[in-house]
Amino acid sequence: MGYNVAIDGPAGAGKSTIAKLVAKEKGYIYVDTGAMYRGLAVHFLKKGLSGDDKKAVIDACDDAKVTIGYENGIQQIYLNGENITEQLRTEKVGNMASKTSVIPEVRAKLLELQRSLAREKDVIMDGRDIGTNILPDADVKIYLTASVETRAKRRYEELSAKGEHITLEKIMTDIKERDHRDMTREVAPLKQAEDAILVDSSNMTIDEVVRTICDHCR
Repeated sequence: MGYNVAIDGPAGAGKSTIAKLVAKEKGYIYVDTGAMYRGLAVHFLKKGLSGDDKKAVIDACDDAKVTIGYENGIQQIYLNGENITEQLRTEKVGNMASKTSVIPEVRAKLLELQRSLAREKDVIMDGRDIGTNILPDADVKIYLTASVETRAKRRYEELSAKGEHITLEKIMTDIKERDHRDMTREVAPLKQAEDAILVDSSNMTIDEVVRTICDHCR
């Protein structure tokens, strides 16, 4: 049985960045579950689907195979054998992933792959429901959050650095809508597990967050 660290939290809290750094520090395998859902979202977008068309999305899962690989220690996401890692971080893909990840059939598509990795390896996994649903028996559970304003500013700076043009106000609106969707969905809603450690990174540096989480891990 692997040693498992679960990091949950809302969109833009820095879960992926922090989890990657903790993984490097501790020698764990990093599993970005959000990227896996984004991989399916790319598939749905390639098919021209709407995230609101539940039946079409469920049907489209049949011919989608999302897998994880590692190149130079960095996680890569493959869709039907194609490396789509560079396509994952757009707002369009993120919003499609947020809409479709509430669908039970979409979650079931990826759940067993995530759990099998955790059984076999020492992993750190981040997402919305890792400690409450995917790895309820994780050795360490962290709920990583930050204010809406802080999360929006970070996302704005990330997208601006990539040359994407979007207003800070639009990002804040998207984050609020995504928070509401994630926290109120019927299947595995975003919430802090009862035994999770709360880490609010609003006024913390990345190094401070990493050190705080590492201190709780073996």
